[in-house]
Order: sequence, then structure tokens, then C-alpha cells
Amino acid sequence: MAGNEAATPEVLWTPALAGSSALERFETWVRERRPEALGGSAPPSGPSGYEALWRWSVADLDGFWSAVVDFLGVRFHRRPASAFAGGGMSEPRWFPGATLNYAEQALAGRPGSDLAVVFRREDGAGEEWSFDELRARVAALRAFLVAAGVGRGDRVVALLPNAPHALVALLATASIGAVWSSCSPDFGTTAAVDRFRQIEPVVLLAVDGYRYGGRSFDIRGKVEELASQLPTLRTVVLVDYLGEATASPGGIGSADTIGGVRAVPWDQALRAHPNARLAFEPVPFDHPLWVLYSSGTTGLPKGIVHGHGGIVVEHLKVLALHADLGPGDRFLWFTTTGWMMWNYLVSGLLVGATVVLYDGSPAHPEPDALWRLAASTRVTYLGISAPFVHSCQKGGVTLSGLDLSRVRAVGSTGAPLSEEGFRWLAEQLGADVQIASVSGGTDVCTAFLTSAPTVPVWVGELSCRALGAAVEAYDESGRPVVGEVGELVVTRPMPSMPVFFWGDSDGARMREAYYEAFPGVWRHGDWVRLSPRGSAVIHGRSDSTLNRGGVRMGTSEFYRVVESLPEVLDSLVIDNAGPARPDGELVCFLVLAAGAEEEAVVARARALLRSTLSPRHVPDRFLRVGEVPRTLNGKKCEVPVKRVLAGVPVGEAVSREALANPGALDGVVRAFFVDEGPELGKQV
Repeated sequence: MAGNEAATPEVLWTPALAGSSALERFETWVRERRPEALGGSAPPSGPSGYEALWRWSVADLDGFWSAVVDFLGVRFHRRPASAFAGGGMSEPRWFPGATLNYAEQALAGRPGSDLAVVFRREDGAGEEWSFDELRARVAALRAFLVAAGVGRGDRVVALLPNAPHALVALLATASIGAVWSSCSPDFGTTAAVDRFRQIEPVVLLAVDGYRYGGRSFDIRGKVEELASQLPTLRTVVLVDYLGEATASPGGIGSADTIGGVRAVPWDQALRAHPNARLAFEPVPFDHPLWVLYSSGTTGLPKGIVHGHGGIVVEHLKVLALHADLGPGDRFLWFTTTGWMMWNYLVSGLLVGATVVLYDGSPAHPEPDALWRLAASTRVTYLGISAPFVHSCQKGGVTLSGLDLSRVRAVGSTGAPLSEEGFRWLAEQLGADVQIASVSGGTDVCTAFLTSAPTVPVWVGELSCRALGAAVEAYDESGRPVVGEVGELVVTRPMPSMPVFFWGDSDGARMREAYYEAFPGVWRHGDWVRLSPRGSAVIHGRSDSTLNRGGVRMGTSEFYRVVESLPEVLDSLVIDNAGPARPDGELVCFLVLAAGAEEEAVVARARALLRSTLSPRHVPDRFLRVGEVPRTLNGKKCEVPVKRVLAGVPVGEAVSREALANPGALDGVVRAFFVDEGPELGKQV
């Protein structure tokens, strides 16, 4: 793949307070106890010190992960003899014989008066709970679930927003040893059924509705339909979230049954066990904790199962050592319960941080609403998405009037953050704020590529490979390359890799998903370029590569150029090879700002792509659309759209229920085939 290492980019942030971070204390701790691991007791300075630590972390899995659990204080019920007992990539043996519980790690040992949760809703509603208050609610719901017959291994599912109800329900479920799974209440019924029905839940927790963008959405009918399509369901717990349901005749809050299933109001469920004692079921290290899901754009979503132990040790590592979070910090990531970042966010409790939950639009009533929230709740670590940063930049948002002085780091994920996005954050927040661009995935519920308190931030780059993540870039022959774009692979096991896929009894689907391209090596599906400094740049999905005249390029490079034009709000590029045109055609769909002159913008885009990328990567056609189709988690739908434009019927190419904005798909298809003419249009 094309692309050589460019000159070292500008440094936007430099570590300032030597010795103050948990990562530095960990390194000192390791050198004092195991000087041979890092080549002596005196640490090298700067990024080279981190590089030595990283190399040890992936070479000695048993030594590194043993050090992590000892240093960060994992609460084992039965301690293992070792951290890693071998077994290879697809069947590793982590912490054999160990027992623990995720909920106990999150709740036990914290001072009762410490602040655990800050909650804000778009309309101004909010709550703040201490650890004692959180523990009391978890204990009450736990007792209700046990009384309802929920036991170890049973599945509890939720159609809940990013609110304290979801956090309480997750922790209560985990404390029993039951298995958690959630969808955001804006998911369509079919999307929720496709996910939940395959895991056969016994309890559903749901809200009557939600608020977003200044509007209220009543989902009582959706809850009724969902419950009726889950045949294993025994109980529905109903949350009067809008504050209107119990007053409505026949409303969800007063119903005895929902979808033919026994229904209990949330408040009643908690009041039934006001003095319940909190307890934690010790479970094996790989006992299922929760089920996350693949996007489901081209088939039934895969149920990705993570274990208690793998999530505890991985999230402790990444949140304590990489994000430098701990007691006294306030951690907010803008997310919903249908995205893995919600699971990542609530794990802030594992390190004693206060988790800040926000439910609503990040841009209502004003485009800077999320930034105002971060200021008012005194957030220290703010997590956002790259598309949100780019929308703030394009929308002319300024942060100078807000007191964001407590924010020391801003995390970004969901898509590659452009160089312009890095610079906008640096200009708005100042040189003291670390820009932590990270990349990982639902598959591992963490980041492979991330930031560290001891590593600089270079503009446009992810600062480093995460400790314990043996990330490499492979060329087509499976050889590691540096300074060139290659397939992102992981060559050693990680504890938070899936325990299994739900229903994949022989492991065939998991092997097919990760290990077929390079036997014994995890292929993640991204293009990445690693620098000699250890930093990285993501170049887009490797299954949606632009292959023009034999020169391949990741789509993120294309988007960086096109979306640098202020008139371009969003874009989607498709290399449209298919039965109708074997040689392929490059098509770019543009979402333009109001008042933008399409012809002039297209001319500028062509010239910029020609000079910045290559003449080969100038699209054959530009088509204006109202929206770019995105998955429920906000990812651009490159592969499904590519299949549709190549002639695959829409119903076979993509599940509409897996899209956040199905109408956008219609707009893209319509724009393409109206331009093509009726004959090609008949293929869809």
C-alpha cells in the first residue's frame, strides 16, 4: 500500500509533570521489584521509556499482567498462580483458577461519601450520588432480581438511556453473576429484537420514553412490541423516565403486564428491598459479564461476549495507566448505552473516579451544549467523537467564554481525528490539555492505540500503542512494516478479547472474524501506519479501500482532504467496482452547508484531491445528498453502500434497523441511480 513516513509532525502537547502520573509510578514499581524486566532500575526519559515498557508488556504477558493486577489492586476471591498460562491467540488461558466480580471491583473499598455519579439530562434534570447511595440502589435492585429468579448466567437486557438506572442495573446484574446487555432507547424494535432475542433474556428494563434535541419521544409501544417478541422474558422493569407515564390512562407506569409479561415499576422494584445487603458472586475470570454487538449492517449482529476478569484488568490498565484517572477525577464520555464507550465510561468506577452521565443531544439547545456541561460539572477528562469535533470546528463553536480549566485531557474516538481537528482542540483548550485520540473497537471493548501521560501528542497521530497490545502493521505478505500503511493486526493475546461469540459453539465464527487472513494473528480490519516513534495514524477500514490504478488508499485520507473544505459538512466515498463496471468508479457523496454553491465546491474538491492525494483519487462523480448513512454507533456505512451501488438489492446489502438514519440510505441510492439512469436503477 502506498505511503511513506513523512517528516515528524508538530508536537501539540508535551508531558510536563514528571513522576506525577500513575503510569510513572507503575514503571518505578516494576523497576524496583523486577529490574531485569525493563533493563535496569534507571528509567530512560521521554517516549523511549514508554517504548521499553510497551515492549516488555507484549513480550512477557505473564509478568506484565501480574504486575498490573498487583499494582492496581484487583480484588480476587481466589488468586491465580499466574496471569497467563499460554494457549495461543484464539484460546488463551488467562488467570487460571481466579475468581472475582466486576461489580465488586467497581463498588467495594471506596469511601462512602466520595462522589460516584453525576447525572445530567438535556432538559436540566439531574442527580448526584455518593458511593454509599449508589451501593444502596444496586443492593436493592440486586435483591429484586434475585427474588424474580435471576441467577448466575441468566441474561438481563435493557432499553435504557445513559442515566443512573442503566448503571445500577448493570452493577446489580454483574453482582449476581448474570449477564448484561443493553441498547439505547432510540434503537428500532427490530434492531433491539435482533440483538436481545438471540441471548434469551429473562428480565427487560426499559423506559417509557426519552428526550433528544428538545423533543420527547414516547416509546411505550416499542417496549410493548419488544417484550412480546422475547419469549424467554419473565419480568419487565419499567422506568417512568419522562415523568408523564403514570399520569396517563393505561400508561406504561401503571400497567400490570407489558407484551404479556409481568411488569413492575422501577421505583416499586427498589422500594421492595430498601435495606438489602450488597453481595457479590465470585465468578471465574472468563465468566460472561456482558454481551456487546457488531453493527449488524449486513446480517444478524454478532453477540460479542466479554468476561468479568478480562474487562476488569484491561479497563483498570487503560483508565489508570493511560488515562491517568483516579479518585478526585470526573470522567465524562459522550455516548449511549448502545455503544461500547458506555461500558468503558462506567468502568471509571473501577479506578475510583466519578462518572458523569449525560443523556441528550451534545448540541442542544446550542452547539456548545456538551462543552457547557463539561464546564458546569467540572469534568477533568472529557471523551467525545471525532465527528463531533469536526462539527464544532465547521460550526464556528468557540470555547473562550467557558471555564474548562479543570479539563486536562480530551479523548476522541469513533473515526480518525483530522489534523484540523487536533489544531482546533489545541487552539480552543490550550497547550496544557492532552488530546487523546484513541482507536480500538467493540471486539475488545478498549483501545489498541491510545495516549499516555509520558508520551507527547503529535498533530494528527495517536500517540502510542497501548500497553499489552501487540499492534503491528502487516503488508500483504504478512510482514510487519514501519512508516508504511498496512493491515492493523494484534500478534499476542489481550485479556479483553472476546470469550466467545454468542451461539458460536465451535468457535468457527470467531476464527473467521479475526484469524483467517493471517493464521494465528488477529486482523482488526483497519489500515494503520506506525511511525518509528511508536505513534500511529488510522487510514480507514481495510474492507473499504480505494483502489485506483493499483494504488490503494484508506478512506480516512480522502475524508481529511474533502472535509477540510468549510462548505463540506460530511462526505462518503465509494470505490464502486461491481458487475456493471468491472474497472470500478469512484463516487463521492457530499453534504453541503446551507447556501454552498455545489459546482464551485466540487471544483475546489477536485483540485484539492488532485494536488493533495493524486489524480487517480479524484472521484469520477460528486453527488449532493442531505445526509451520510451511519450505523447506530455513528460509523459511516461505506461497505453496505458499496454493495448497493454495485447492484446488490438494498434488503440483502444492509439491515435498515442497523442504521441510525435509514432515510439517508434512500437519499444516497436515489442520488446515484437518478444520475445513472433507469436501467441500472432496476438492479436495486
